[in-house]
Amino acid sequence: MEALFIHHEDYSIETVKSKSVFKPKVWSSAFGKSLKRSIIEAKIIHTHLGLTLPLKTFAVTPKSQTVEFAGFHGYNERSEHLMQHLQELKSQLLNVRVTRIDIAIDYEGKIPKRVMDTIKKYRPRTYDGVDHELNTTYYKTPKEKKVNQKMDIKIYNKQVQAGLDYPLYRLEFVFKGSYFKKLLFKDIETAYQKMEKSIKKATGLSVKIQSI
Repeated sequence: MEALFIHHEDYSIETVKSKSVFKPKVWSSAFGKSLKRSIIEAKIIHTHLGLTLPLKTFAVTPKSQTVEFAGFHGYNERSEHLMQHLQELKSQLLNVRVTRIDIAIDYEGKIPKRVMDTIKKYRPRTYDGVDHELNTTYYKTPKEKKVNQKMDIKIYNKQVQAGLDYPLYRLEFVFKGSYFKKLLFKDIETAYQKMEKSIKKATGLSVKIQSI
């Protein structure tokens, strides 16, 4: 993955965690999150439009790198720049494996009761996330613990997270690697219908996932 950026004049790469480097404050300053122990190598991709993208190597997959594009359909200029970078790289990412897709449904105010009732029936167990400021709540199955390898459902305060001047709550579905079973980027739209059905089952909502 790093080879896509390292020889491109519009991008530069900064190492923040390796065998000889450890700069956790740089990482937390860039992404607002601490470096997890499961990440054995971490780098920051700096783009020509001033964005920072996380590039990670996990202990469970030491021979692979993961780059994260987060916030395509956000509420600021960053989303537009992020989409521009993806379009620039799209032809080079065709055979890259997709390991996670986050789908967000935003509400200006409270999430409707009928939606909440359906979620709680589908996944009655709740778990409060570590970021209490955002009031993040995860919805789980009765047997499930903190980790689900296929799909997470969570709700949090998007107004606080994005610094908005109006109330906004986000219902988010996190679809993970085990859900997709070796999905390549070139085939990403073939997974949309399956995700839409999963969201319908969990919430009762009929949604249409926007293409990237």
